[in-house]
Amino acid sequence: MGSTLAQKVWNAHIVRPGDNGEDLLYVDLHLLHEVNTPQAFDGLRATGRPVRRPDLTLGTEDHNTPTVAIDKIIQDPVARHQSELMRQNCADFDIPLLRIGDPQQGIVHVIGPELGLARPGMTIVCCDSHTTTQGAFGALAFGIGTSQVEHVLATQTLPMPRPRDMAVTVNGTLRPGVTAKDLVLALIAKIGTAGGQGHIVEYRGTAIDALSMEGRMTLCNMTVEAGSRAGMIAPDATTLDYLSRRPGMPQGALWKAEAEYWMGLRSDPDAVFDKEVVLDGGSVSPYVSWGTNPAQSVPLSGVVPGPQEFATEPERAAARRALDYMGLTPGTAIREVPVDAVFVGSCTNGRIEDLRAVANVLDGRKVADSVRMMIVPGSASVRRQAVAEGLADVFDRAGADFRAGAGCSMCAALNEDRLRPGERAASTNNRNFEGRQGRGSRTHIVSPAVAAATAVSGRLAAPDDL
Repeated sequence: MGSTLAQKVWNAHIVRPGDNGEDLLYVDLHLLHEVNTPQAFDGLRATGRPVRRPDLTLGTEDHNTPTVAIDKIIQDPVARHQSELMRQNCADFDIPLLRIGDPQQGIVHVIGPELGLARPGMTIVCCDSHTTTQGAFGALAFGIGTSQVEHVLATQTLPMPRPRDMAVTVNGTLRPGVTAKDLVLALIAKIGTAGGQGHIVEYRGTAIDALSMEGRMTLCNMTVEAGSRAGMIAPDATTLDYLSRRPGMPQGALWKAEAEYWMGLRSDPDAVFDKEVVLDGGSVSPYVSWGTNPAQSVPLSGVVPGPQEFATEPERAAARRALDYMGLTPGTAIREVPVDAVFVGSCTNGRIEDLRAVANVLDGRKVADSVRMMIVPGSASVRRQAVAEGLADVFDRAGADFRAGAGCSMCAALNEDRLRPGERAASTNNRNFEGRQGRGSRTHIVSPAVAAATAVSGRLAAPDDL
């Protein structure tokens, strides 16, 4: 029996097989941010342990970072304290840190690929569930908890039970205007928020092959929203082209050797998956979430569903609660739902390709008077590129607020960027839970192009509607 891609990467990193069902895995790259790390460093100090491999560890400030006045002190005292602790901890343990204002600072899941740190065949961990983003490179990347962060800092290893394997095959060709964001929302709507629980998902098929690296990152980013441990895509020519333009890549014969190894990282033809899902890429259309989890999504051309449309009482109860929280009436056409705000950004859709898609829709148009639109780059590098390409000018002419700082912003609402109670937003982030973007906020997850069209029309809309 052959091996899956995930099994190959997992097996290559086993330091010691566990008798209790857990393997001890070696960690190639450990990424940190300021929110979930202070207790881990306290644990190191309490036991007198150093960081085992600070050279394989990198910190960044992203969740609490202000996006307007990045040269000013962080206003929220809790956020300010977390950032201060991050700086002190990284200094005390010799860990490099990308602080606010650093030219390479950004959202942790954006800068890993951007800086050429995420590569095929690696194990990558971070104190954040959306670490799955970097599985787009054929890496085994997943989020870990605070106690696990301490373990990795101290040993550069992590005991983990082996997940099961799941294949998601997307055949056919995505239609014009359909993006990776729409595809992953359609998938989660199909399998549910627990559909991938306990599995590493491998995405494959002609529709996946056709995605850009940034589209693949969006897909793997939201894998966790289906309950999955990680998402992976086998490296191919698209992967190599992206990596060849990253800093720190090997050159000459060493690049050739690495590329040959990377291209061999794929599931064997006779590999057996524990679970398989097949989608027709040609049948996917732009999707929008209507409820309070990503599985509660429907095509933009559809209507708000009623509780009676769901098969089980728990699903019907969840629908009733979501409808009440979101202030929606069953049967309402999705395109008739007005919004107060539009947010473009996050580790899901804060890359340059996403900003280009937004600019393409906004060019020559104006944001509706009833809507405030905020665009936050995923990294300082993305912002510089957006300025260099003239995208920032497009945003300014359209009346969108293109922020000066990079970070998680309204996705996590841990800084000043948040919705007011009862406000409704079309957002390119990954989660629409109750209160996710501010207490009482109402979030509709959309693609960047749909976000831009919505900003112009004042209601949920696709570019074609304009």
